[in-house]
Amino acid sequence: MDESSAKKARHELPNGHVKQEVAVQEVAGEGGAVVAAEYGSPVELAVRINMRVLHCPLCTRPFKPPVLQCKGGHLACGVCVAALPRCLCEACEEADGVFGLCPALDAVVSSAKVACPHDGCGRFVVYHESGEHQNACAHAPCHCTEPGCAGFAASPEALAGHLSSIHAVPLHTVKYGKVSRLQVPASVPRLLLVAEDDGRVFLLTVGALGGAGTTAVSVACVRASAAARPRFTCKMWVNLPPPPPPAAPAANGSVSGGKSDVVLVEMTVLSSTSPGAVVAADQPTFLSVPQMYLVPGPGDDGPTREVPLSIRIDKVSPWSS
Repeated sequence: MDESSAKKARHELPNGHVKQEVAVQEVAGEGGAVVAAEYGSPVELAVRINMRVLHCPLCTRPFKPPVLQCKGGHLACGVCVAALPRCLCEACEEADGVFGLCPALDAVVSSAKVACPHDGCGRFVVYHESGEHQNACAHAPCHCTEPGCAGFAASPEALAGHLSSIHAVPLHTVKYGKVSRLQVPASVPRLLLVAEDDGRVFLLTVGALGGAGTTAVSVACVRASAAARPRFTCKMWVNLPPPPPPAAPAANGSVSGGKSDVVLVEMTVLSSTSPGAVVAADQPTFLSVPQMYLVPGPGDDGPTREVPLSIRIDKVSPWSS
């Protein structure tokens, strides 16, 4: 590379001003290309940086603006400075230890981004926000708790496929805001529900409640437990089966009828990265279905009972994923 090409490009502007461009040269042996961009334009560059530069030396947590610096050059985050006696630097011996703003490091802290490590995400997030993002990422790995699969972890979509194909967990599709009617065997502890709208995965859990034959039913969203958006609500209900028809119709040829009893619950759907460990009766809210609401189910293994469940899942604003 000759000397003239390594210089920063200069362009004469009206009134004698000079517009200067920033030239960035890649490390020799890795392309040797020179990238030029007008100064001030939003150009991003992949760099390596010592992590300690981005962490408060007192609490070791990532810096968040505003970063503070004393006259002796020592750095600290605002939380740590507020906890210091008289808010003065304890490392200073000659300077007075008074802290002030550090706009230069604020700019670095605000623009330093790292890639989310979760497969399928692909987002770059500000470094000091990366922990919060990973805890709420839609692609955070969820775990299979079935025997023999203690180490299996994958995205919610991949986990649903694993549970359905490997462990024969029944799978049904649902639509937000639409009622789905399911015949849920009381002996089947889990069912997968996949939203046709966006592929979100929910797990319906079923279990015994006490010794009176009552069945508990609950639902959880398979995703990072800290995920707050979007929010989901669920409405579930079971109608009491109608009594058998009379042996003979009434004298006037009509059959008496009326409204049937119903058990119903409306709940906010919680999230879990280990949905197989969720027990319906242990959840804050669940549907309690008395035995008289169950109906006979098909099967060759003797009498089975099913929950004639109606369920509607709603995606609540904010709608962002």
